[in-house]
Amino acid sequence: MSLSKRIIACLDVRDGSVVKGINFEGLRDAGDPATLARRYNREGIDEVVILDVTATIEKRKALAETIQAVAREIFLPLCVGGGIRGEGHAEAAIEAGADKVGINTAALAHPELITTLARRYGSQAIIVAIDAKREDDRFKMYVRSGQQGTDRDAVEWAREAADRGAGEILLTSIDRDGTKQGFDCELTAAVSSAVPIPVIASGGAGSFGHFVDVFTEGQADAALAASIFHYAEHAVEDLKTHLHEHGIPVRLGALQKSELRSPKSE
Repeated sequence: MSLSKRIIACLDVRDGSVVKGINFEGLRDAGDPATLARRYNREGIDEVVILDVTATIEKRKALAETIQAVAREIFLPLCVGGGIRGEGHAEAAIEAGADKVGINTAALAHPELITTLARRYGSQAIIVAIDAKREDDRFKMYVRSGQQGTDRDAVEWAREAADRGAGEILLTSIDRDGTKQGFDCELTAAVSSAVPIPVIASGGAGSFGHFVDVFTEGQADAALAASIFHYAEHAVEDLKTHLHEHGIPVRLGALQKSELRSPKSE
């Protein structure tokens, strides 16, 4: 029996509004977080991720008010990342309504934080976010919202994060972010095959075919997107129907299940 592949909507938040850019730059307004979350909840998204994209740079916590507003609108897992630099920040996010927390810069600087949080909340609640960029023949790790390069290899760091207790890897290709040219399936497959935990692919979604590719060639367990959902270019229900028709197991709504029942999707 195949596990269902998850479709995740990402809300990149700055100053209380959802924003979206290309290659982590040129951010533009994309709407109200709670309003978008309400729509996604209705359309059948599997999870929502809130990333406070400037929290790490500005050294502030992800806004509790935004987390609370989104949590009130959805009845599905909510992950919060951005500015989670220690136990106190993680606790504040979870108390505000998050089911999971995503850590990136702080995890690399203090790898023991992964283990500490996993022991306190359980591995399923700890997502290690990895922002990677191709450089020569490797995938180089970036931190501080993609602004600062490191000497770490993304695949090696993913393996260490899993060993330290991370429950999932949120893997973003900086090269593909916001381009709608497709996920980096080579990067995703490299990390997916290196770790025993789920990998969420992020960066580059622009068509239904891109999701098919990342679930097959990229071996991803989940795929995250922002632009194609925020601007109502594609409906979540239509995407899931497309994936189902291509033999990819997904969680379908009640109506879809009755119409499109398949052993793979159960």
